[in-house]
Amino acid sequence: MSTFYLEFESRIEEFDTQIAELESQHKHPTGQLVELQKSRDALLREIYDSLSPWQTVVVSRHQQRPQSTDLIQLVTDEFVELHGDRCYADDPAILTGFGNIDEFRVMLIAHRKGRTPQERNLCKSGCAHPEGYRKALLRMKLAEKFGLPIVCLIDSAGAYPGIESEKRGQHKAIADNLAAMATLRTPMICVVVGEGGSGGALGMGMGNRVAMFQHAYYSVISPEGCAGILWKDKRFKEEAASALKLTSSDLLELGVIDEIIPEPLGGAHRDPHLTAIRLKLYLKRQLSEVVRLDVDELLEQRYEKFRDLGEYLSESAMEPEFSCVTS
Repeated sequence: MSTFYLEFESRIEEFDTQIAELESQHKHPTGQLVELQKSRDALLREIYDSLSPWQTVVVSRHQQRPQSTDLIQLVTDEFVELHGDRCYADDPAILTGFGNIDEFRVMLIAHRKGRTPQERNLCKSGCAHPEGYRKALLRMKLAEKFGLPIVCLIDSAGAYPGIESEKRGQHKAIADNLAAMATLRTPMICVVVGEGGSGGALGMGMGNRVAMFQHAYYSVISPEGCAGILWKDKRFKEEAASALKLTSSDLLELGVIDEIIPEPLGGAHRDPHLTAIRLKLYLKRQLSEVVRLDVDELLEQRYEKFRDLGEYLSESAMEPEFSCVTS
């Protein structure tokens, strides 16, 4: 099977092979070709409307899924990258810079995974070191200084877990970002575009608006990591994925995110340009709303949003029940 097709897409590959053969034989669409395309699209819709949580994770990791760097190139009219954390080094796993999204001037902060093996090795597949989070924080403060809205594109399995990262204060770097984002005096919009793993994602995810692509995931831990801890065996990753409630629909229901950005039929990797158009429309809509809010409203909105997470019972439901026993 081609690397483009996932394990559960074998029938889709068969349809595409037949369609390609017919297109090579005929210059113009034929009735048979149209019917094959309709059948292929119907099957794609059936498969992607019923993805399991683990299959969603697999889709979010697709090798040809548009990454943050691709989306920034497609969404912005101009992008000027800014490097370094003024403390230790420039972490390539975090991309920051000024960008124009039509009439909106923004600060863009994103995870960078890399495409080639060399790029992935350099960027640690989007798993940032402490200097990456300090780099992000520096740009947040710069945006605050100039009153620029911040757009964060999240796509990381987690912060880099190496010994050197711990030596350089990984935990503190992420904690510093959380503390700063809670009181940041400028609008912040966060979108999980692929993987949203653990503190690596949360260290850039405390926005006034938080959204996800339809087939992305957002979780306190990866399914493999969860299975390794709870079952001592990564083969239980599918069970872990189901238990973690990591899909966009689960998180919308739980109130962790505000909106789901629909992906093209069959996932973002099948039409990166349409994916970017939908992201741009979402960002422009949200930016037009948040830039009108004054600073106090922004801070109060962000505070209430994250204070409400995890609230399942109302005060009345938590009141103890008393029974009166008489003899």
